Amino acid sequence: MTSMLSLNPSTVPAFVAHRCSGGKRYSDRFHQNQSSSLCRFNAAASSSDQNLPKACRSSFGRGIHDCPSDVPSVPEQRVLGLGSGFSHLLLPANPFSCSRNKQLGQIRAASDVPQEVSQDGEPESKPKTLQLAVIFGFWYFQNIVFNIYNKKALNVFPFPWLLASFQLLAGSIWMFFLWSFKLQPCPKISKEFILALLGPAFFHTVGHISACVSFSKVAVSFTHVIKSAEPVFSVIFSTFLGSSYPLSVWLSILPIVMGCSLAAVTEVSFNLGGLWGALISNVGFVLRNIYSKKSLRSFKEVNGLNLYGWISIISLVYLFPVAVFVEGSQWVEGYRQAIQTVGKPSTFYLWVILSGIFYHLYNQSSYQALDDISPLTFSVGNTMKRVVVIVATVIVFRNPVRPLNAVGSAIAIFGTFLYSQATAAGKSGKKGEAKKS
Repeated sequence: MTSMLSLNPSTVPAFVAHRCSGGKRYSDRFHQNQSSSLCRFNAAASSSDQNLPKACRSSFGRGIHDCPSDVPSVPEQRVLGLGSGFSHLLLPANPFSCSRNKQLGQIRAASDVPQEVSQDGEPESKPKTLQLAVIFGFWYFQNIVFNIYNKKALNVFPFPWLLASFQLLAGSIWMFFLWSFKLQPCPKISKEFILALLGPAFFHTVGHISACVSFSKVAVSFTHVIKSAEPVFSVIFSTFLGSSYPLSVWLSILPIVMGCSLAAVTEVSFNLGGLWGALISNVGFVLRNIYSKKSLRSFKEVNGLNLYGWISIISLVYLFPVAVFVEGSQWVEGYRQAIQTVGKPSTFYLWVILSGIFYHLYNQSSYQALDDISPLTFSVGNTMKRVVVIVATVIVFRNPVRPLNAVGSAIAIFGTFLYSQATAAGKSGKKGEAKKS
């Protein structure tokens, strides 16, 4: 205090210049542009007020927020509470930074960003790589097992209507088991909910039985190549119902059509019934998805697993009476021939049971995956699933594959990948425009 009272007025301007410009040389420009918030002197130096620059006169008592933006000032120490991933950050006083400078503003902006933190206080990475690997691993494995044993059963017992009905029955029994032992919460059932499910369940039935018919007539790999054309039908039907798609989406379906066409004309096991079965299956599942969005808007509290469970139950009611009418008279004789071909009844039973169990499990996994991951990740994963299934079934059943057939399959699947990317980009663009408006 005594040293500050004894300051020589003639030395004050030089002292102020040193404090306000970080030790730079004092100049006339300082008098015009600089502020006074750092120029705090007590009353003993007031006699030298006339010798001070105009910007620094009578500065005592003015807050640091009076400092113009182009002037360095000395802020007080400030504690900023950041996201839950940090405790507190203590910013030290900096004699050459203003309280409203960009750096501090950026830190404050960063402090507003929420961060998800684990129980030990460490930020969690999202999406979790291990979790995704487990989800896709189970999904792919279950799909491969279903396709292999479903095809084995159909090879010796070519009655897809009965096998498709049994697969829905297995899923229904499985869901009743989960609900009965409270392993899965049972949704509240109402008349409105059942009525809303009638449409989606009908189209699911069409898609499921058509795929089974296709599997019974052609190679599994060929059916999956044709089923990769599902986005084409999705775009066409959605457009008729009033939806619009960007040019990139329309361009992405061109390689799908070209690839499927090339694969079809070069398929060794080509069968017109198998081709039509796969195409009708695409139509059924696309209409199921479209109809579900419209009719189930009021039942968003029902999760994917419960929704699929009730769709399976209603689909079984739809399918089994028709199955009896279409091929019921041939089941007994077909069963005898199947046992003679396989040799052991237990082996045939195992194939049928595994096809039913894993049909439901892979669909269950797909619905759970859709609940846990983004639609884009799910779409890409579904595309890769077809690749894995095609390769696995070609290896197991040793189906002959011509070079052009392989090229066509690759083009079709690559087109499906492009479609998933294009639709995701279109959705993000619409969200961005909605936020701007």
